[in-house]
Amino acid sequence: MALAAKRLAPRASLAVLILAAQLADVMWPVLVALGIEQVRIDPGNTAFTPLDFVAYPYSHSLLLLVVWGLVLGVLTRTHVGGRAAIPLIAGLVVSHWVLDWITHRPDMPLFPGGPHLGLGLWNSVPWTLAVELVMFAAGTWIYVGITRAKDAVGRWGFFTLVAFLLLAYLANLRSVPPSVTALYTASMVGVLMVAGWAWWADRHRAVAS
Repeated sequence: MALAAKRLAPRASLAVLILAAQLADVMWPVLVALGIEQVRIDPGNTAFTPLDFVAYPYSHSLLLLVVWGLVLGVLTRTHVGGRAAIPLIAGLVVSHWVLDWITHRPDMPLFPGGPHLGLGLWNSVPWTLAVELVMFAAGTWIYVGITRAKDAVGRWGFFTLVAFLLLAYLANLRSVPPSVTALYTASMVGVLMVAGWAWWADRHRAVAS
């Protein structure tokens, strides 16, 4: 979603777009570390992931993601494209809930204390791979189609980022974190590393005229 959004917000850094699309997962490990939200390692919870998302009403509920999306849109508007970009940033934030609703079992809250929804795509590994890899490929194709490398960093920095994301995704298949602490620590480090890498590569690329 973040890669494809570059077409609609060419002034925006790819790092900002990624942080918007992943804002739920940026907040989630912090809230888990603070004991405000809970996750349990439960191999077999779904075919695709060993995690049982016990409670994450503040980082992953639809209502609060709308709120966080509007807040992030206002905070980043001058770096993205003015007021007109606020709906785009908010939409990226909310898109995380929509995509999680498709993949998760019914554990996605509409609002804190409200009903939980989920279509359960993660119960099928082949279908999950088909849907998510096609989406990733489409986003990459759109981004590459509207940007060009200004130098070697722009070329190889971006494509090594894509390779890293793909390898990390495949490496996580059926992997079981050793502990919740390791899970939220790796999540924090990972999102910061990817955002920094995206910022570095994107600033060495230009929007094609």
